[in-house]
Amino acid sequence: MKTKVAVLFGGKSVEHEVSIISALQAYHALDREKYEPIAVYLSKENGWYVGEGIDKIESYKNMKACLANATRVMPIATADGVALQRVPQKKFGNNTVATFEVALPVVHGTNVEDGTLMGMLEMLGVPYAACDVTSSALGMDKFAMKAVLKMAGLPVLDAATYRGRAWAADSAAILKEIETRFTYPVIVKPVNLGSSVGISLAHDRDSLQNAMDNACTFADRVLVETAVQNLREINCAVLGDADEAIPSVCERPVSAGEILDFKQKYLQGGKTAEGMTSLKRVCPADIPDELAARVQDLAVKTFKALGCCGVSRIDFLNNTETDELYVNEINTIPGSLAFYLWEASDLAFPALLDRMIDLAFKRKRDREALNFSFESNILDGFGGAKGAKGKA
Repeated sequence: MKTKVAVLFGGKSVEHEVSIISALQAYHALDREKYEPIAVYLSKENGWYVGEGIDKIESYKNMKACLANATRVMPIATADGVALQRVPQKKFGNNTVATFEVALPVVHGTNVEDGTLMGMLEMLGVPYAACDVTSSALGMDKFAMKAVLKMAGLPVLDAATYRGRAWAADSAAILKEIETRFTYPVIVKPVNLGSSVGISLAHDRDSLQNAMDNACTFADRVLVETAVQNLREINCAVLGDADEAIPSVCERPVSAGEILDFKQKYLQGGKTAEGMTSLKRVCPADIPDELAARVQDLAVKTFKALGCCGVSRIDFLNNTETDELYVNEINTIPGSLAFYLWEASDLAFPALLDRMIDLAFKRKRDREALNFSFESNILDGFGGAKGAKGKA
């Protein structure tokens, strides 16, 4: 019997469109001999939709027509998984539009990838092929991630965070503090976004002012850190869980400017339907074997330190003159699920998805072995509705 897989994508995120691309790549790569997939689109208003056209990238060129032809649903936990029920419900007949046994979240950014969606899937009691709530939240918050990795003895750059309200109230004081703490150039970015959205490189006070203004439009908290000189970026994906994890080959993204931005990642040559596969890169990376081994080792250690599961991509910063290597960030659900890195590692996309789904069921089995109840008589002494010392 085929396993019913819900591919979840979209959501209230600035990376909404990127998620659509990544998810439909995965949806079409799932082995139809093993799985019965259903595409589940989460709108920017967080409505869940299934139906005709939801699994076709062309449909999203006219979003209004796409949703008009789709069916809005809501997830309901059942004994066998999750039922997607029609919203609003019909007075007569069956309101269950589809069911699934395991979820494959292919979402990017805040309100979805940050653990929000995973929390919902946890409450539904359905296995899902992604990081759990805690590791998803840590991976999204770049400052919290740095703190955990630093405690684990892994190399990260020193950084500071600033609130948007504080910036609006006294930008001069914050500019002075940044210049006292860091030397130019500095990187400024939203603390909880991916896909290089809102990121800027500042060489002086004027460009720092602009960078802070820009980042604060995307997030409540902004992270500032010294920019690595003689920069070479290196990425490596990791597949597995806390028990066993393996690294992919390394890649070296090719930037046309000082930093790799959203346009270079996703809009190269207008190839938006290709997602991260359209990025200019050298894969495997043209770096010494010793450096590649260091990157792969640190990638696995980062993955495990954050408690990740499934597939993630870890991005590194390397100073080519000093050979210093830093963990820059982790993408707990990377663009295109980093399948291009696994194909270069002799693991085909359908096989990658098999492994991710297997890991989802493994975690579910592990958690079912835990005890989530504790017998006590704590309520015996409460005799009234107010519950105060047994008095009503």
